[in-house]
Amino acid sequence: MLYLDNSATTKPYKDVLSTYMKVTEDYFANPSSIHKLGSKAEALLVQSRKQVAGLLNVSDEEIIFTSGGTEGNNLAIKGAAFAYKHKGNHLITSVIEHPSVLEAFKQLEAIHGFQVTYLEVDENGRVSVDELKEAIQENTILVSVMHVHNEIGMIQPIEQIGKMIKQYSNAIFHVDYVQGVTKVPLNFYGAGIDLCTISGHKFHSLNGTGALFVRKGIQLVPLFSGGAQELQLRSGTESLAGIVSMTKALRMSMEKANRQIEYLFATHKKLRSELTKIDGVKVNTPEEFYAPHIMNFSVPALKSEVLIHYFGENNIFVSTTSACSSRNKKVSQALLSMNKSEDIAKSAIRISLSLDHNEAIIDPFVTTLTKGIEKLTKVMR
Repeated sequence: MLYLDNSATTKPYKDVLSTYMKVTEDYFANPSSIHKLGSKAEALLVQSRKQVAGLLNVSDEEIIFTSGGTEGNNLAIKGAAFAYKHKGNHLITSVIEHPSVLEAFKQLEAIHGFQVTYLEVDENGRVSVDELKEAIQENTILVSVMHVHNEIGMIQPIEQIGKMIKQYSNAIFHVDYVQGVTKVPLNFYGAGIDLCTISGHKFHSLNGTGALFVRKGIQLVPLFSGGAQELQLRSGTESLAGIVSMTKALRMSMEKANRQIEYLFATHKKLRSELTKIDGVKVNTPEEFYAPHIMNFSVPALKSEVLIHYFGENNIFVSTTSACSSRNKKVSQALLSMNKSEDIAKSAIRISLSLDHNEAIIDPFVTTLTKGIEKLTKVMR
């Protein structure tokens, strides 16, 4: 099996699964309980918060544990919008954000009366810092821009955006870091980030785990009412086993990245080179400002679903758009926003690697792709 859909989800490390089982068995008590077992669970929760904060180079009190990227993005965006509504009602994001970001903005716009500016992108999928600067108004209270795009793999100019926002406005800056964490380093403080989302199942933890960085002094209105857990920002009994196992996965993935990220870049470069040699293949991931684990290409003569099923028959697993959008069978809005043709957008395929991958994956993938194009185009005729 060749699993190349790691941007949708990664396979949990065995040590992470072992940690999850150990904590489930030995630290099952509620961290809010005041008895001895509860205190032990709470101590483990505090330790995990400290470790995650250390790995991300932030303070302990700035980490809120969540169920993943969707909750983190919603808490950041809606929580900030509601908290700062007394200062203004104008929000800014881009047209190519993840659905959990775009739908949150659309809901704020349609139901709660906020005004939203959706920034267009250039042919490489990047936001213009100058256009963002022009879009900022006196009543702008929130800007949200993704770090690494989940379909195309381009990296947004987060550092420049953050510094510009801090220089010219008082807007809160949120970054969806779900695809970038452990692969593309990001200095939260240096980039002027106020809110930042990560999701555990993107770096070999389990589904249902994640964290939100909330810079000290930033206010959020909680989405959940209840017991005021997670520094009073996220009510609900914490999934201690999930949190501890995610902490371990984050540490393991960062250590692995330090050793292997250069091999991942080399694999990306070689894969691009081989794809460009195949007739009928168009590479969509830009040649600069890209993450090493995502490669997007199209075969305009074939619909993406047809190729994906062919790959699956050969035990190779890839995807089209993000997993959150793939089942609605819509074309890639990100590619259309990059001025790609509808044929390109309809036929897009995403390869997403893990830190364990190297150039050994290229030959079997390219061979299968070449044979598939030849076979399927004949059938189409």
